[in-house]
Amino acid sequence: MIVHGGAGALPPARRADHAEGCLRAARAGVAVLGAGGSALDATQRAVEVLEDDPRFNAGRGACLTRDGEVELDAAIADGAGPRYGGVCALPPFAHPIAVARAVLEANGHVLYAAHGAREFALRHGFEALSSSALITEAALARWRAVQAGEAEAGWPGGTVGAVAFDGRHLAAATSTGGMMNKHPGRVGDSPIPGAGTVADDAAGAASLTGHGERILQLSLGAWIVAALERGDDPMAVAEAAIARLAARVDGTGGVVLLDRRGRPGWAHNTPSMSRAWVSLDGQEASGA
Repeated sequence: MIVHGGAGALPPARRADHAEGCLRAARAGVAVLGAGGSALDATQRAVEVLEDDPRFNAGRGACLTRDGEVELDAAIADGAGPRYGGVCALPPFAHPIAVARAVLEANGHVLYAAHGAREFALRHGFEALSSSALITEAALARWRAVQAGEAEAGWPGGTVGAVAFDGRHLAAATSTGGMMNKHPGRVGDSPIPGAGTVADDAAGAASLTGHGERILQLSLGAWIVAALERGDDPMAVAEAAIARLAARVDGTGGVVLLDRRGRPGWAHNTPSMSRAWVSLDGQEASGA
């Protein structure tokens, strides 16, 4: 399993802390695999851990819209099929990735937005929250600074994602609060098939992070899977994807991925990208 906590510009003093958060999430996902769970179960669990962690921009601690509200994007992809489920501009729920999983399992529509996403979640037993239940002091302070023109809209505790291989199938999951001070209704790459979240057992799986508009412009997840399907080295694919993001649309971001044999790759062109990799045999690594 490989996990990321977002590409951005974390202050050096915070990088070890964010890497530890990613490692904790990756261990939780691998524990699911060790107990016989699927790659899909493992990615959901890892992302739920990160959604609960206020250091990251997903679930609790997510970015705020221009109006000071929380709107969430999440998606989960099952390489068997492949199958997909996503929500975007979702009003506050504790675990948007769980709502996305419910969309996938419902086996009907692939993506729900805004009010429709909320209605779907409520119908499937999820509890709606107020924005205040997910807003942290750090996110609120950053939002106020952006509104006052004292900070940029980027958020160093960024989008979260996980990719897993269970020996048979691949899965990927991504969750985010999006961009700080974003226009209400704005949707980035994270919940869009072939952009920020992708999995296909015939090729590989990936979760992306960064400037969502630029990743969307390139359908970068689809490009990554096509390269992995050719059998290209996963680390080389990750590096080429981020180089393409920069060269074609002047984009910044990062990616974590696994190929169809479970080999990892990652790359970013931002000052930091917190991440962790854990295997069932106890090997692990992390960084930011």
